[in-house]
Amino acid sequence: MNFRDEEIAALESLGYTTEEARFIYLVAVHSGYFMTRQFLSFTGAKRGNRCYAFEVKLESRGHATRREYHQIGCVYHLFSKRVYRFIDKQNLPSPRRHAVEFIRKRLLHLDFILENLGFVYFETEPEKTAYFCDVLGIPKTVLPAKTYEGALGGEPTVRYFVDRFPMYLDHTVPNNPPVITFSYIDAGVPSVRGFVTHVKAYLPLLRRLERFSFVYIASSTAHFMAAEKCFSNLMREFLQPGLSADILRYFKLRNTWELKQYSLLSTSDVEWLKEASSRFEGEWFEGSYRAWASGTLSDEAFRIEFEQLHAYGHVSFRTCLTPVWHFGKNRLARETGRVLHPSLSS
Repeated sequence: MNFRDEEIAALESLGYTTEEARFIYLVAVHSGYFMTRQFLSFTGAKRGNRCYAFEVKLESRGHATRREYHQIGCVYHLFSKRVYRFIDKQNLPSPRRHAVEFIRKRLLHLDFILENLGFVYFETEPEKTAYFCDVLGIPKTVLPAKTYEGALGGEPTVRYFVDRFPMYLDHTVPNNPPVITFSYIDAGVPSVRGFVTHVKAYLPLLRRLERFSFVYIASSTAHFMAAEKCFSNLMREFLQPGLSADILRYFKLRNTWELKQYSLLSTSDVEWLKEASSRFEGEWFEGSYRAWASGTLSDEAFRIEFEQLHAYGHVSFRTCLTPVWHFGKNRLARETGRVLHPSLSS
């Protein structure tokens, strides 16, 4: 974690100590929410006057609010636009209240950061897009994106990496270049369905990378095995050579269906199309299909572009158990992992 002196100094000018300013910076950039235990963990302090003085500063100056949440506890929400403006992160704060699941994800996010301060994190959307597009030369069209409708009939806005899960360069492997590492945060949901959807949104980008790592972050081991199995299956399926033929078949069958030329489709075609619709979902597939259907992207042009993507190289998947606090007891973080390629064995 690289703290910028000028941004920490700006927060100190608001009346905070250096350690308090650094903690506020972490909260502002990575979560927006925090608990007292996380402040104590970062500073190494104990509950008492120091902790109380920090919380009073935040509330009395209108920089944060405090609220009790069922099954979570007392949570602080750092919402002050002035604080974010002082560290040049004006687009990050949100004064509105969020759902409990969202808050739990943000707290887990901060837990992970506090346990892994040695990594170089990408903190904002522009930093992430600049790395992939400007440094690695990857087109924006393959980045995970979400389109938001414009207000009052205005132009729609495309945003990238809206999940804001931790993304960083891992320099810890000796004699190897840093590895770009993606992640997913499980806030205690009943299944890995959300994780699968998340990975699918990243698949077009992952195919462009020679090396990458993925971390599944959770406060319980309940879905660790299922998540690893799903990830391995997705990597094996999507990153295999020759997949462009399946995608083009999907384009053609989908187009036939949308033109209501049902007599041209066999029962097996319809069944295959239904299965392929879940395999090839996401904005990148949608954009490619629209270009193909309009005639601006030929079969050959799509095949060449797809098959010329970087060869699938070294991939690893890890699970990370974040601290869980119950009745004052802390279960320490545990991380497991393995290399999934070239064998992709499970």
